[in-house]
Amino acid sequence: MNRRNILIFDSGVGGLSVFKEIVQRLPYENYIYLFDNEAYPYGELAPETLISRTCTLVQQMMQRKTIDIVVIACNTASTIVLPHLRQQIDIPVVGVVPAIKPASLLSKTAVGLIATPATITRQYTHDLIRNFATDKEVKLIGDSRLVEMAEQKLRNESVDLQELEHILSPIKGEVDVAVLGCTHFPLIREEISLVLGKNVELVDSGEAIARRVDSLLEIKHGLSSQGTLEAFSSAPPFEEEALNKALRQLCFTPVQLLPIQDASDH
Repeated sequence: MNRRNILIFDSGVGGLSVFKEIVQRLPYENYIYLFDNEAYPYGELAPETLISRTCTLVQQMMQRKTIDIVVIACNTASTIVLPHLRQQIDIPVVGVVPAIKPASLLSKTAVGLIATPATITRQYTHDLIRNFATDKEVKLIGDSRLVEMAEQKLRNESVDLQELEHILSPIKGEVDVAVLGCTHFPLIREEISLVLGKNVELVDSGEAIARRVDSLLEIKHGLSSQGTLEAFSSAPPFEEEALNKALRQLCFTPVQLLPIQDASDH
């Protein structure tokens, strides 16, 4: 009847969109949310820095806590780090990749991929397009400003719809399905939908990731009370208010972000 300990890792609050989907599917497990906000945003890091920081921080947390599964809730990190991290630890690691395959199946005309510049340029992303969207045109938008907008929204700052419309203008009226290719972007799903229009279906990977975590853990216990949540950050916790706003929506009690040794010390 033991609860499983699920580690969610991201550079900021974007991973909360994935966390939300996992909690809704597996509400009785224990969760550890780890921010590497010292290095936010990840989309601007060199690949070797991203690999080093992610692997170091995850292993540091595994030394402090018994972890059953790791979820890298960041598209940028997932496209680079997963093979390296899987070689270093002996528990399942689940990553997030742009939902190109389901989007291409839904689309009747063309698909838009909205992501960070780092994700747009990764060979992994272009392999997904080549393998799963051969019969569809895929239009790419890579912009880190959307990440900042999502973080601002969780800090109760308004999203500039005119600026958002300018960013999304290359795909407005050109696609019928748009992929939210960064875990931050579901946090501004409503605003993106307003800009692109109700006829554009928005797709992200959160639900698929939750199903994958569920299948790997093979949970069979009959617990009926919610598990615990602890949150850690690599720098002073500027996201604490935003984090707790989101947690209240998920019926978790507010948490205090605790420090973890900075990966730059290694």
